[in-house]
Amino acid sequence: MYKVMLVDDDYPVIQLLSETIEWEQLGVSLQSTHENGASAFEKAMSEMPDILITDIGMPKMNGIELTKKLKEQNPNLNVAILSCHADFAFAQQALKLQVQDYLIKDTFDPADLRKLIKKFKETLDEQNTKMNKHLQIQSLLNQNKESVKERFIKKTIEQPDMNEDHWLAEAKSLGLHLDQSAYIGSLGMIHHYSSVKELYVSEDTLNFAINNVVAEEIKRCYPGAVHFQYAIKGLFVFFPSSLILKRNAFTEAMECMKRIQHALKRSLNISLSFITGDGCRDLSEFKQELVHLINGCHQRFYLKPGTIVEQKEAREAPTEDLFSRYDEAAAEMRELIMLRDEARIAEYVTKWVNFLEENQFAPELVKDWVLKLLLDLRVKLHALQLFRSQQTIDYMHNEIFEIQFLDELKSWLLNYFHSILSFVKEVYEQTKRKEILDAFKYVTMNIEKKITLDEVSSYLYLNPSYFSRLFKKEVGETFVEYVTKMKINRAKELLEQTTDSVGKICERLGYDNQSYFIKIFKNYVGVTPIEYRGGKA
Repeated sequence: MYKVMLVDDDYPVIQLLSETIEWEQLGVSLQSTHENGASAFEKAMSEMPDILITDIGMPKMNGIELTKKLKEQNPNLNVAILSCHADFAFAQQALKLQVQDYLIKDTFDPADLRKLIKKFKETLDEQNTKMNKHLQIQSLLNQNKESVKERFIKKTIEQPDMNEDHWLAEAKSLGLHLDQSAYIGSLGMIHHYSSVKELYVSEDTLNFAINNVVAEEIKRCYPGAVHFQYAIKGLFVFFPSSLILKRNAFTEAMECMKRIQHALKRSLNISLSFITGDGCRDLSEFKQELVHLINGCHQRFYLKPGTIVEQKEAREAPTEDLFSRYDEAAAEMRELIMLRDEARIAEYVTKWVNFLEENQFAPELVKDWVLKLLLDLRVKLHALQLFRSQQTIDYMHNEIFEIQFLDELKSWLLNYFHSILSFVKEVYEQTKRKEILDAFKYVTMNIEKKITLDEVSSYLYLNPSYFSRLFKKEVGETFVEYVTKMKINRAKELLEQTTDSVGKICERLGYDNQSYFIKIFKNYVGVTPIEYRGGKA
């Protein structure tokens, strides 16, 4: 979706346009609003808009200056000037900057702006179509060269024995002169790759665009550096450097990496993070540099977009604290969904992502933990007749394990919980038997208390006999059978996830008689609680 930036020092104008223009329906999003050109320029440097709607006479930086600066960064920027008659003398300057339209505030009609945005969108669509066709052609021409470079890296990593003279000759043909200079290697990884690739016709086209931008930036800021594509989500860059003055060499290389990051963000809206290695002087050290950078998945997982860090020594990640907090996270998640409180989604996800980041757990362990949480939620929602997923468990597993960074996992979870909550709300709104859904909710929220039919009937303001008949008719089992089943499911969770004794679990779930609890557990599960826990060990 194309991004629109709105700039005007007259706040009522900003408010009017923000509220009266149906941005999303027009196929664009209102990226940001600003009351002066300087603020707009600063924002554009981190997130370049596709469409600029700006006043002219503003403090700090006027609209003509802003347009000129942004056009230098993005020549394809579509611009509309929205100004007063008194500013009409600026119209000639605007035309020189190839401003697409000049709207007068005194005669302004929001319908005119709607038409203009539609025209801008058509222009941008046409430009993107042409650009993609051009990139496809260029991609085919350059694909062979990049494939050779990629095979060179793969062969270097995987082949145990290589003739160093032959290898050095091939490296030299690709721009690496290890017989003349040492190199500092770095691995760059693309954040939110799945979202990025949706904007391109194919991965080949995207990879060509990335390689093209990186090559151009290296040529400008660090001639002699060489980049290689790594898999589909990253790239290696090797900077010729003196390892004797390693700190100076790293500083120079880092400046180039920053330029690469900025260029990719500005031109392709791609966020890239880098991890740099120790440096290499020959085939053996070059191979070691590659392997160490690739194996640094733990450090990489916790990188924020746009960061550059030196590689750290691998350390053993903590494990015990993560699953000890599972029960707490699961309970909060159930409460969040059952209360249908969308405002708490961000708070919940942020809390647990911060916990993961503070403790730096192993990425594979984090993904296992998250997947277990979501699968448990899925099972509970199915049991409550609130959710029937079209996605298979394998699909969810693959989605989570494809995620490369913690910040991506956070975005994925926010989207997932919003979609689940939206579906649950829809079920609540559509069903004719809200009493049953409210009973499900009550049981889920109070599963670790003693729950009676009279108590729930009172909560629902229903006659106990009527509620009992209604529940059996709608659910297919009695209310007591349903509560028992849910308590046994909770008991299984506690046996798996805690070290609590059977007696403590029995008491925690509101049972007064441990022998009775063990008996009904065996009736439902087929084994005693102790046998169940032993079988899961």
